[in-house]
Amino acid sequence: MPQPTKGARLGAGPSHEKLLLANLATSLFKHGKIKTTEAKARKLRPYAERLVTYAKRGDLASRRRTIAILHDKDVAHALFEEIAPRYETRSGGYTRITKLGPRKGDNAPMAQIELVEELAVAAPAPAAKKQARKSVKTEAVAALAGETEDETTPAPAEAKEEAPEADADADADEKKDDDK
Repeated sequence: MPQPTKGARLGAGPSHEKLLLANLATSLFKHGKIKTTEAKARKLRPYAERLVTYAKRGDLASRRRTIAILHDKDVAHALFEEIAPRYETRSGGYTRITKLGPRKGDNAPMAQIELVEELAVAAPAPAAKKQARKSVKTEAVAALAGETEDETTPAPAEAKEEAPEADADADADEKKDDDK
């Protein structure tokens, strides 16, 4: 019986391995790092590094070959425009495999494969995300109340003068509510 010359097929046939590696490479370039089994990480490493080498070439044939492999034009575009320029001075070694230990369910050896240089386009900073959410919330509250920015931020001198009137109005409203 003839044996495959490429080694083990990761538990399935060659077509399944091809699709599996394409999906792993897409996730790697999309997120910068992925967690998978050691066997899959070892198979993925030369595959992903070959794609980065194609992206460094930057010609049309390389772009078409990469898009045919990755099946996601956005990830292929990011590979050519953002990832490949970072590795212009490197001649190889674009990925790193770190062993993580066994998986809890079936004790399979796990590993993390990542691009050597961190992706700068990953996620926005938590503080910036929180600030944006807070500003959207305050704008929504102001819109519901029918206020504009000019009405909500009075000058310091006006604030001192209006404070007693506002307290008197609030007290009068409370008395009316109590009478009802």
